[in-house]
Amino acid sequence: MQSPVNAEQILNEKFGYSAFRNQQAEIIETLAAGGDVLALMPTGGGKSLCYQIPALLRAGTGIVISPLIALMQDQVDALNQLDIRAAFLNSTLDPSQQQQIEQQLLLNELDLLYLAPERLLTEHTLTLLQRVKPALFAIDEAHCVSQWGHDFRKEYQQLSILHQRFPQVPRIALTATADRRTRQEIAEQLELQRARTFVNSFDRPNIRYTIDAGQNSRDRFWHFLQQEHPEDAGIVYCLSRRKVEEISEWLNRNGRSALPYHAGLPAETRSRHQQRFLREDGLIIVATIAFGMGIDKPDVRFVAHLNLPKSVEAYYQETGRAGRDGQPADAWMNYGLQDVITLRQFIHATDADEQYKRIAHHKLEAMLGLCELTSCRRQALLAYFGESLSQPCGNCDNCLSPPQTWDATEATRKALSCVYRTNQRFGVSYLIDVLTGKADERIHRNQHHRLSTFGIGKELHPSQWRTLFRQLVSLGHLDTDLEGHGALRLTQKCRSLLRGEATLHLRLQPRREKKRKTETSRTQLSSSQKPLYEALRQLRLQISKQQSVPPYVIFHDSTLLEMVEQRPLDLQQMRFITGVGERKLALYGQLFLDLIGQHKPLERTDPVLQSGS
Repeated sequence: MQSPVNAEQILNEKFGYSAFRNQQAEIIETLAAGGDVLALMPTGGGKSLCYQIPALLRAGTGIVISPLIALMQDQVDALNQLDIRAAFLNSTLDPSQQQQIEQQLLLNELDLLYLAPERLLTEHTLTLLQRVKPALFAIDEAHCVSQWGHDFRKEYQQLSILHQRFPQVPRIALTATADRRTRQEIAEQLELQRARTFVNSFDRPNIRYTIDAGQNSRDRFWHFLQQEHPEDAGIVYCLSRRKVEEISEWLNRNGRSALPYHAGLPAETRSRHQQRFLREDGLIIVATIAFGMGIDKPDVRFVAHLNLPKSVEAYYQETGRAGRDGQPADAWMNYGLQDVITLRQFIHATDADEQYKRIAHHKLEAMLGLCELTSCRRQALLAYFGESLSQPCGNCDNCLSPPQTWDATEATRKALSCVYRTNQRFGVSYLIDVLTGKADERIHRNQHHRLSTFGIGKELHPSQWRTLFRQLVSLGHLDTDLEGHGALRLTQKCRSLLRGEATLHLRLQPRREKKRKTETSRTQLSSSQKPLYEALRQLRLQISKQQSVPPYVIFHDSTLLEMVEQRPLDLQQMRFITGVGERKLALYGQLFLDLIGQHKPLERTDPVLQSGS
């Protein structure tokens, strides 16, 4: 077994980091010694180092199975910047390029080779790998193996062939999102039952969670953007392709640069939009869930959902793309009753078996529970993944602005009675019209103006009734018609409320949340520091354009911030800046030092001496 010191030397000299985080050292040691690993680590938690460093320690080439070929180029570019011999094999290469890389593999001239699962599973590739000695197999985004997961890909379920064909080669499966059921399925499908399992904390304390509800979602979202992220890069998730296009156009009309991304766009367009997002500052990508897996852009300052995610896993995975650099970031969501109805209809309409539908329904219920929560959201989110947080986080909307609640028992009984007396055949808008006593031709035609529930709800505004109905559906007291008509129906859970055996307290419409306790990375700087920071960003941008790589491949924002704070005077001091390894020090160290030298820090003056005292 290689000495752990070697791993630390690679971490320091190649990657520019002084120490391992969480369980990285143990994972690397296990894999380098030839053991199998199943690792669950949050997005931004340093998963890639867990297989990149062992691949450098072991003889042969590390084979990385990655689900998205569009991102392989950037991953390889980043490694090449560190003088690590990396390449990828995918359909973007012409036959001569593919042949050249295969030859490099056979000559042991590669440290890491990235492959999509579809290419790996071809007999040609498997035969090629049998002619060389793979150092290890890294299966990234391993949750794709699970049919219960939100990113299921059937090719992943065939990756057990690696254990069968290469029994002596260690394997590591990595994911940022997996509940207990998904972990078990990953181990079974990939034949990793004997692998050491490492579960790191799922907590991302730099992300502030905010879940908003109700109408006027665009106005609410615009207020959030203007208040918190007027110039920042971010991701906006929508449920449908149509809404993606509409929101993208709306943002552009209002002066924000935004690009759509969904499966209905040509592959070339999707790739171009993704590359622009990775390479440009301040760009917003508006997308369906087709976007985001494997995205390692570190300076995404917000992820917004304008529709309800279908599970807590999907929500955690998608929000985790914000703030990978550890700087403050936002996860903001707005959802409404129609989202609940639509997602339940999706589940009902799928061709999957009843067990799958039942599990999907439970996952949606858990997501709704997180939305209607009145206590700390982070505590509930971590508890879903089996992790406890002893104290409220202080960095979610419920902690920053504790929601007010009201005794909704009587109003709930009125609402439930109205559903029952209209024979459980009508949707929310109609039920609200009955409750508020609206003079409507349809109500008179149905004789519902004669019901005891007609006009008994005038004390609440229609928007308040709409909120109440959404909460009753979210909490499981009402269900929706799954045939597409949107009618509400009573459930068994509501019986105790109708009988007067239970009470119900619900949250009021949320107030505007307080400003975050910690500001974003740029506003942490003093006025005297900002010019240098912006100058360093411009230099980084210039270099990245010359090399056709994203700016963060040169240096992360956090590295530039540390340069501003530490103001290194020479290469020796620059070497101690986090993220500056030996290769980047040689390539860029002097350029950045020269620029820092041109921005002299303002000298402090003593007001007492100035006054002549």
